[in-house]
Formats: sequence, structure tokens, C-alpha cells
Amino acid sequence: MSRVEQSTKLDLERIVFIGRTFEEYLDMFSLSKEELKGKKILDCPAGACSFTAIGNRLGLDVTACDITYYYSGENLKNKGLRDIEHAMELMEKAKNNYIWDYFKDIEGLRKLRLSALKECANDIMESSERYVPVTLPYLPFKDAEFDILLSGHFLFMYADRLDYKFHIETLNELLRVTKEEIRIFPLVALEGQRYEHLDKLIIYLVNNGCTVEEVKVPYEFQTNANSMLKIKKGKK
Repeated sequence: MSRVEQSTKLDLERIVFIGRTFEEYLDMFSLSKEELKGKKILDCPAGACSFTAIGNRLGLDVTACDITYYYSGENLKNKGLRDIEHAMELMEKAKNNYIWDYFKDIEGLRKLRLSALKECANDIMESSERYVPVTLPYLPFKDAEFDILLSGHFLFMYADRLDYKFHIETLNELLRVTKEEIRIFPLVALEGQRYEHLDKLIIYLVNNGCTVEEVKVPYEFQTNANSMLKIKKGKK
């Protein structure tokens, strides 16, 4: 994979422990707190996002899962601090690929990423039962255990290292543990191109009884990353 010196894309070279804020989640997935009340929600993979911490504080029922949760909260906080600084350095070189309306500048972005990390790490240490370690494409949950599943900044973003087979296996597992609906954001890879197998994947889902929509959302930071996939399960 190209290094930043050879390309302007944000190339982190690894899947890092960085997260989004609760407010970003509402915009990324075009949701409101009212829509989520009374729902059992899974954030998968959740990384260092504050959605679970703040959501539960506001009376929502949110569970987070991620491969990084095999590590302790203190270790994750330290890793997150390093990853945020690493990402900000690379962002300086790739900032023209981003739209600076939401964060204004790199310092504003850093503050929100640090805020999300602090909320997440503290909640992991205080309420570890909400944070389930997983290794996709397998999940340790019951069939239809969650009403809605949110999946941000993972599946299609890392298309250069997660192949189509992995995407199908993961989606089948996400569908298995979800009763009603899955939302995936964004629909582009790190370089900003629409995921190349998305149409093929949508056909697969429709053929398996799902209703699928590409929905524009009120959030765009990475250029062209302003749509989500809304997958509704068919009634059996």
C-alpha cells in the first residue's frame, strides 16, 4: 500500500484505536435519540467511539464490540492517544481530501477525537460489561439479539485489506445478530472511491430477503463519504 509521501490519501497503515463522538454518530447514521429509545443497539466495531458511553448515560441500551477490547482500558487509552497524534500528523498531509465544515481545522478535530477517546476509555474501565471483545467475522451474540446495528468506518473503508469474502461473511454475521436494521457508514474506501463491490453486495443482500437503500446523511468529512447503507431485514 502506498505511503503518505507517495499519495495524498490518509493512509494509517493499520486499523487504529480512534473514535467518533455521540453527535457524529447521530449525523453519520441519520438518527435521533428519540428513534433509538427502547431499542437494543450494537455498535460493531466500535473502536474508541463515545456512542456507547454517552448513549447509555442518556438512557439508551447500547453494547459495543471491537477486537481492541481484548486489551485493558488503560492500555487502550494510551494506544488511542498515540494513534490520534499519528493520525493528526498524517492529516496535515492529506487535509485537502477532507471538508472542514464539521471540525473547522485539525485542532478542532483533535479535540473531538480526544473527547471521544476519554469518554470511551473511562466507560470501559467503569462498565466493562458493555464492551465485548470480538474478532470479525464472528460475533458471540444470540440470533436477533439486537434491534439495530451500527457499523462505522470499517467494512468498506479498508477494502484494500478486507476482501469481498470477508465483507459477505461479516454481513451475514451482522444480519444474524440483528432483528430489524443495519446501518453502515461510509460507502467509500480510504482514498474516497465508492466501494468497488458495493452493487454486487447489494444484490446479494436483496436476494437474501433484505431491503437496501443508499441514503445521503448530514455528515461529510472525508470527501464523498456522505452516504450510508441502510439494510432492513425481511420478515420471516
